[in-house]
Amino acid sequence: METLRQLRDNIEKAFMGKSEVVKMALVGLFAGGHLLIEDVPGVGKTLLARALARSVNSSFNRIQFTPDLLPSDIIGVSIYNNVQDRFVFKEGPVFKNVILADEINRATPRTQSSLLEAMNDFQVSVDGVTHPLPEPFMVIATQNPFEFEGTYPLPESQMDRFLLCLRVGYPTRQDEMRILDAQKVEDPLVHLEPVVSVTEVLHIQKEVRRVRMAPSLANYLMQIVGATRETPRLAVGVSPRGTLFLRRAAQALALLEGRDFVIPDDIQSLAVPVFAHRVILKDFAMGSLEGEAAEIIREIVESIPVPV
Repeated sequence: METLRQLRDNIEKAFMGKSEVVKMALVGLFAGGHLLIEDVPGVGKTLLARALARSVNSSFNRIQFTPDLLPSDIIGVSIYNNVQDRFVFKEGPVFKNVILADEINRATPRTQSSLLEAMNDFQVSVDGVTHPLPEPFMVIATQNPFEFEGTYPLPESQMDRFLLCLRVGYPTRQDEMRILDAQKVEDPLVHLEPVVSVTEVLHIQKEVRRVRMAPSLANYLMQIVGATRETPRLAVGVSPRGTLFLRRAAQALALLEGRDFVIPDDIQSLAVPVFAHRVILKDFAMGSLEGEAAEIIREIVESIPVPV
């Protein structure tokens, strides 16, 4: 689709040299899921989120997560109105289409969990009243590695709500030279214009659900999921939510590649970014895109015969 190509090219005007990361981010957007971008500071995590948000003509808010941030600072609060003689809900910054939760693991677990209902049900509840969030709604969270000073591990229930976990990585020498050259005068992000409307995003999300997955591929997916639950190397395997997420992500990837059907390569390429962060190792440590959990997922995928 021409629209998808334009969106991808537009993001890469500001976020250079990482086409595969951009593709995975768009998979998250069109699958209707949320992204967790984990890496060291300074490699472009926030830039990717901003470039994606600016490329879509939607509302956007950046929330800087800090240890003193409160849940009400995110979702909003009810304030008594003397004139109306009643409590009036004042919306928090979460009431936008795209939310950048910057350095999410610098906030306390209590504050982190304030996003659970928003990410799962696309609504928030305050004082017994439910407030729907705008459509589409997407959380792009960035976090620094756990061993960095002043970080709190995300709770398992929240990790499971992220469709994809991505790593940016360092650019190549050639790409870093391009970045230096592009920012001689000013940041290319400043001139980035939207190329897709909210209505178009919602339409593409509906098209994703129409992408076909053959029964043999659904069975292949279930075999991978089942193996994560049976291996003695994992304490907790992939949840049913993870199963649904991989199917939807595979459908979105197929559409991005110009197909209306899923192929085995879609499932194989997405298994680690969709599964690795939601499994728990034997020592009850959460998985990640690097290390033992990712290696276990790769080995499981390689051990299961691909359907013909």
